[in-house]
Amino acid sequence: MASRAIVQQQARGEAVIGGGKQLKKNGIADGKNRKALGDIGNLANVRGVEVKPHRPITRSFGAQLLANAQAAAVVENNKKQACANVAGPAPVAVAKRVPKPAQKKVTVKPKPEEVIDIEDSPDKEVQKDKKKEGDCKSKKNSQAFTSVLTARSKAACGITNKPKENIIDIDASDVENELAAVEYIDDIYKFYRLVEHESRPHDYIDSQPEINERMRAILVDWLIDVHSKFELSLETLYLTINIIDRFLAVKTVPRRDLQLVGVSAMLMASKYEEIWPPEVNDFVHLADRAYTHEQILVMEKIILGKLEWTLTVPTTFVFLVRFIKASVPDQELEIMSHFLSELGMMNYATLKYCPSMLAASAVFAARCTLNKTPLWNETLKLHTGYSQEQLMDCARLLASFHSSVGNGKLKVVYRKYSDPQKGAVAVRPPAKYLLPEGSASQ
Repeated sequence: MASRAIVQQQARGEAVIGGGKQLKKNGIADGKNRKALGDIGNLANVRGVEVKPHRPITRSFGAQLLANAQAAAVVENNKKQACANVAGPAPVAVAKRVPKPAQKKVTVKPKPEEVIDIEDSPDKEVQKDKKKEGDCKSKKNSQAFTSVLTARSKAACGITNKPKENIIDIDASDVENELAAVEYIDDIYKFYRLVEHESRPHDYIDSQPEINERMRAILVDWLIDVHSKFELSLETLYLTINIIDRFLAVKTVPRRDLQLVGVSAMLMASKYEEIWPPEVNDFVHLADRAYTHEQILVMEKIILGKLEWTLTVPTTFVFLVRFIKASVPDQELEIMSHFLSELGMMNYATLKYCPSMLAASAVFAARCTLNKTPLWNETLKLHTGYSQEQLMDCARLLASFHSSVGNGKLKVVYRKYSDPQKGAVAVRPPAKYLLPEGSASQ
């Protein structure tokens, strides 16, 4: 029991004075005592120190151990460029934790991994975090001050930031409508914009020796009347005019066959778009038997061969429907857009514009005619891809057609849209903003 008390005091780092006398007094041999102390785990496990349990620790040996450890720490600090006050406590810890005898010669091997770098210390990390927080706060404050000064400068100069217009989700009401194809509608119209130039006819009047712009306008005016009598869809009408222009751009047609081309084109478009298309004999009767049943079918084959059977094309109507929807229209605006679009389709001068621009210009001209505000907005710009400035030339051309629609001999479109069921939009005055004198006054 006495030996256990001595071991506990020694473990706390207290010096053993007269330990030998005490052991002899208790009648315990030196060798046996050492063996007992080794059995209870009183041997020190010091890294790099060779320990033999047969030599007691004295004051002189402890001082030597301390000095050697300090010297090794100095060498280690010089090599690693570490701070001396970090490596200093190591010898003290060794002195406290070595309760058993050791050799005189002590070899302390430096362990680079045990050296603590001040730069990676927790205190340093805390300082870095504080510095970062301070930098962030200073940056935020500087940005806040800069925005305040900028706003004050703009206010002093009379410059204010206009609030951004909200873009309306025009397809929100059709989410449950499977036919609307809301998930794919944007990609569909991106594709239409890419391929609309492939099916766009070029300027062909100069290459037709017997056909001029006036003859084409007469043919289109008559086909619009036939379209109304058959009560066909608008898709059929626009596809018919597209087929005629594409065919005339690649084939020279005599004057006597121009109406035959128009009849055959409408027959083809009806087969493509209508559920119950008119029969060939119906077109023979409407043409006042100027062409036979066989002539119409032969011309149909010729046209399909020249066009390489390509009938799936984005016409002006395809874009017009989408752009009218983007305009969030009332019924009058929708009818006015169709009226101006058909006026443009009947006149050869609009052939230089692509279908999407003609459709967007018809919507813009309709908004100008009905004095809608704003005349153009971000929603229309997003879905049409055109700004107001880009549409001005084509819109002015449509307004000029509107101003003279009731004066000429070709009045089918005018009569069609003078009907009260169509809102009588044709009798409304044209947009002064788009006419030459109206633009000058602005």
